[in-house]
Amino acid sequence: MPRVDQNQRRRRGTGLIALDPDAAFPGLTLFAPLTGAGEVYLVDLAGEVVHTWKLPYRPGRHARVLSGGALACNGVLPGEGALFPMWHKYRGGVMLRADPDSSVVAEHRDPLQHHDAHHLDDGGVLYTALEPLRGADAADVRGGAPGSEAYGGTVWADTVKEVGPDGTERWSWRAAEHLDRADYPLHPAYAREHWPLINSVAPLADGNVLASLRSTSDVIVISRESGEVLWRTSPGAVSQQHHPTELPGGNLLVFDNGVFRPGHDVPYTRVVEIERPGGAVVWEYHDPARESFFAPFMGAAQRLPNGNTLVTDSPAGRLFEVTAEGYLCWEYVVPFFGGYEESEVRRLFPAEPNAVFRAYRYAAGELPWLAASS
Repeated sequence: MPRVDQNQRRRRGTGLIALDPDAAFPGLTLFAPLTGAGEVYLVDLAGEVVHTWKLPYRPGRHARVLSGGALACNGVLPGEGALFPMWHKYRGGVMLRADPDSSVVAEHRDPLQHHDAHHLDDGGVLYTALEPLRGADAADVRGGAPGSEAYGGTVWADTVKEVGPDGTERWSWRAAEHLDRADYPLHPAYAREHWPLINSVAPLADGNVLASLRSTSDVIVISRESGEVLWRTSPGAVSQQHHPTELPGGNLLVFDNGVFRPGHDVPYTRVVEIERPGGAVVWEYHDPARESFFAPFMGAAQRLPNGNTLVTDSPAGRLFEVTAEGYLCWEYVVPFFGGYEESEVRRLFPAEPNAVFRAYRYAAGELPWLAASS
């Protein structure tokens, strides 16, 4: 074994890095290591693990606690082939709910599901999936690197589906039907294998659907009634973003990755609050040394009840909390490292990451079973 660990993230230190208990929101933080075997962890503010779920699937992105305390988790469906080189990196396929003892109580499968699945309180699931575009339909997709389509010249286009507790489809939406190809071109540096790459989907308070289109740098609101785009961020407002969420009052919190940010030759990541419908950025967090916080892919942000914001620096496995004034009051680095199982992903990401897709903070009262079991 080498005397010096060659994994930079592990070498820099893991676990609790910083804590100001007077400023941080008290509670427990949930995360699922992407290269784990199905473990989901709850840690307290001191960085100590207080509960672990052990589920039968590697995480297909993230887990979340629902009202009532059940765990919703998206897993990777075993035995599926690669639709294109990056498919195994972000596919899912199994959308499940589990009890605190890790017993799976419900499961919905769709081998074309990827990135996000938002589990609803009634037992339904709103999620992103794919459909193939071939021939003229594929050629009509604008932008991207020429000749970079998936196998057979296919462009895989996004769909959004909602199923009920029994798995019956009750709503669906197709990018190929509702997005104008000229208005939503792929960034020229991206492969044409996947368009427009919806990495987040969630229901809004008014019943419409919020979606993040990474490869076109758009956050949109989709009409549940007609499928049309009711609202869209202005050009350049966000760059290859993730995880828009609706705040009380209707504003949107967005993890703005900053890849190919217009007008900036040095990339950096920020978290922004965007006023809706006007589209102005009314709050922003970036590291005081902007270049030191840059997540080129993945990422999430959660506005906490005390006004703080929990940020998931996904590729670095770094979770941190900032106040409204931008004061970092809690920081934790995920200590669980591992390699991806699929050889296709290992070729693209050969190091052992500690990455997580999203983290969530919960007050103790949202986890009543935890106190009862301790």
